[in-house]
Amino acid sequence: MELLIKGSTELNKMFAAMQRTASGLRRDFGEVENLQQSLRGARDFVQKAAARIEESILNDLLLVRPSAGLLTPNVSRDGDGRDEFVLALSGAANFVRGNQHFAISLALRSGDETKIALVYSPIDERLYYAEDGRGAYVFSAYHSARIKVSNLSVPSELMIGYNTSDTRPFVGAARRTGCPALDLAWVAAGKFDAYVSDPLDWAEIAAGDLLVREAGGKIQMTSDLIATNGKVDL
Repeated sequence: MELLIKGSTELNKMFAAMQRTASGLRRDFGEVENLQQSLRGARDFVQKAAARIEESILNDLLLVRPSAGLLTPNVSRDGDGRDEFVLALSGAANFVRGNQHFAISLALRSGDETKIALVYSPIDERLYYAEDGRGAYVFSAYHSARIKVSNLSVPSELMIGYNTSDTRPFVGAARRTGCPALDLAWVAAGKFDAYVSDPLDWAEIAAGDLLVREAGGKIQMTSDLIATNGKVDL
């Protein structure tokens, strides 16, 4: 197999599956933009599109590791008990409104540890990816570049993504994007200095978790999800 991105053959097979799925997703996005006069119709369409995404990519992934389990917000399938693919469409509410800030989040877990992570933005065709112990990267326009978290710590200089429902005071410049998978990727790439969220579906953040850690950041999931560059105290 010709390698598309820097990394293992398995990583490249997972990315190839994402690309095949993304081509259909881009067509669906064009249809959603034509449905904006009927928000209910757009939601129904996106739900069906998300189901097609899962069916399409999961069939491809089972060719990568046939005995692996599957976990999505809508599907849970037991496998051999060792390997599991974790998949989600992150930012679906943005997709519904014709907003291109959404992503496919995909992770491969083995022995309860995430080994491969990919977060792919289908519209601008930008991929954030990582493999356990090998660093984190961004791929765009046929070029891979290593990414690192920022080194900022002064509160007035910080840019922080939030996805919270409480009334805590914001620190730094606050941003709400509506796409947790990309928010975590942005922490990994230094675009955000931190990200704070209410608890999220694990399928949506599994890939972002590895991205942040491989880029030199820290992430904790207790009552809240908090990802930082390791220098921000939240």
